[in-house]
Amino acid sequence: MSTRIAFLKGHGTENDFVIVPDPDNALDLPPAAVAALCDRRAGIGGDGLLHVVRSAAHPEAKDMAERAEWFMDYRNGDGSIAEMCGNGVRVFARYLQHAGLVTEGDLAVATRGGVKRVHLAENGDVTVGMGRALLPEGDVTVSVGGRSWPARNVNMGNPHAVAFVDDLAHAGGLHAPPPFSPASAYPDGVNVEFVVDRGPRHVALRVHERGAGETRSCGTGACAVAVAAARRDGADPAATGTPATYTVDVPGGRLVITEGPDGEIEMTGPAVIVATGEIESAWLEKVAR
Repeated sequence: MSTRIAFLKGHGTENDFVIVPDPDNALDLPPAAVAALCDRRAGIGGDGLLHVVRSAAHPEAKDMAERAEWFMDYRNGDGSIAEMCGNGVRVFARYLQHAGLVTEGDLAVATRGGVKRVHLAENGDVTVGMGRALLPEGDVTVSVGGRSWPARNVNMGNPHAVAFVDDLAHAGGLHAPPPFSPASAYPDGVNVEFVVDRGPRHVALRVHERGAGETRSCGTGACAVAVAAARRDGADPAATGTPATYTVDVPGGRLVITEGPDGEIEMTGPAVIVATGEIESAWLEKVAR
């Protein structure tokens, strides 16, 4: 007999997610099932899937259980596993609040990129401590439609290539991953951000997310862009002792990114739960084969 599995739908600056609560890690969610759930025509539709699990119940998060009760088992829209998703963490925290599992204020969320500190503000914004950026050395180039640009290699727990361009239209359709070189820079693929200036410490981006294609927003990408823009502009909070804050416009809205003198990066933006529903388990079992 068919049973039903609860799900929710949420988004952070229109980076949207299927949310599957599974506190005891009892559900089998192979890549094919995740891809089917994220399919916008034959499934629920989303850029990715947030599998909500207690840290103590997941083998990849057990060692974080004392610091964070909940683990964001994040999957890309194609079913592949990702280290982190900044917009996803905000929506994950909003779900926990929606479900009555946490209240306004501070909490910790375990991810494959480590434990992230989150603040749920009274005005609805969610701030996430995104950790420190790593800036691997070496030249990187990205290309679209015969054009090529130098890119800054930034790692936010997942890899990014940040290219500053004159016009966001230069990024093309972004349906396929933009070619990059050298291949050794990103052996597991990369998120590519194309960036233009809008004003002082104000930029806008388009992004191709690894495993998802072009998305309306990318939280880790916005952080990577802010760090790359700061270094381009000669701002290094670790050297000056002064925080650097950038407004980052994404196709789905606006994020505010601050890098502190200690290197810690905070991202602030909205997170919304838009729907709840049930998945037919018989359908999920069929598409998972």
